[in-house]
Amino acid sequence: MIVWSVANQKGGVGKTTTTVTLAGLLSKKGNRVLLVDTDPHASLTTYLGFDSDAVEKSLFDLFQLPDISRESVSSMVLSTEIEGIDLIPAHMSLATLDRVMGNRNGMGLILKRALMAVHEDYDYVLIDCPPILGVMMVNALAASDRILIPVQTEFLAMKGLERMIRTLTIMQKSRQRGFKTTIVPTMYDKRTKASLQTLTQLKQDYPEQVWSSAIPIDTKFRDASLRNLPASHFAEGSRGVFAYKQLLIYLERLVINE
Repeated sequence: MIVWSVANQKGGVGKTTTTVTLAGLLSKKGNRVLLVDTDPHASLTTYLGFDSDAVEKSLFDLFQLPDISRESVSSMVLSTEIEGIDLIPAHMSLATLDRVMGNRNGMGLILKRALMAVHEDYDYVLIDCPPILGVMMVNALAASDRILIPVQTEFLAMKGLERMIRTLTIMQKSRQRGFKTTIVPTMYDKRTKASLQTLTQLKQDYPEQVWSSAIPIDTKFRDASLRNLPASHFAEGSRGVFAYKQLLIYLERLVINE
C-alpha cells in the first residue's frame, strides 16, 4: 500500500482537486484507493457528495477508538459512487483535536497505525490535508510515503511553499528518515507573466523536488466538482486531466525506483 499526502499551508492551491483527480486516475487503472479527509472544512468529503454534518462516523471518531483494528477502522469507511474509491470523511469536530487530544502520547501516529490496519484492503491511500500545521497534518505526514505539495503558479503561493518546506524540515528532525516530496505547480496559465515567472522560479529554487511540468487552469475541474466526480471520470479528454495523467506517470516511476 502506497500513501501520499497532498499538503500545503496555503489554501486554494488545488489540494482537493489533486487528491480527487489522482484517485480517479488510479481507480481507472484498477487500483483500490482510500481517500482520507483530514480537513475540518471537509472539502474532499463534500466534493464526493457527502454531507459532513450528517455522516454517522468520521475521522474524528477514529481518534477516539480505544483499540485500532481492521474492523474498527473499516467501520469509518464510506463507499463512494466511484468504483474503486472509498473515503474516510471529515467532520468539523476535527478542529477540536489539537485542544482536546493534542498532548496525548502517540497522538501523531494514530492515522499511520489505522492505515497499517487496513493495508491489505487498498493499493493507494491519498490524504487531503488542512492548510494549517496541527495534529491532523502531523498525522498525515507521519503516515506518508511521499508528500505532494501543490503550488499555485503565482507569487503569494511561493511564500506558502517556503512555510511548508520549513515545516517539513522541522518535523523530519524527529524522524529517522526524511520526507520524500514532490512539488506540483498548479493553476498554470501560460498567457500570464506571473505564471511563467513562478514556474521558472520553482524550477530554479527546488530543482530536485519540483515536477517539471504543470497543471493548467481548466474549467472542467470546477464542472466535475459540481457533478461530485473526479475530472478523470467527467472529462477524461480535458487538458487538465491529461496533465494529471503525466503527473501520475512521473509519480509511479518514482515508486518503482524507490
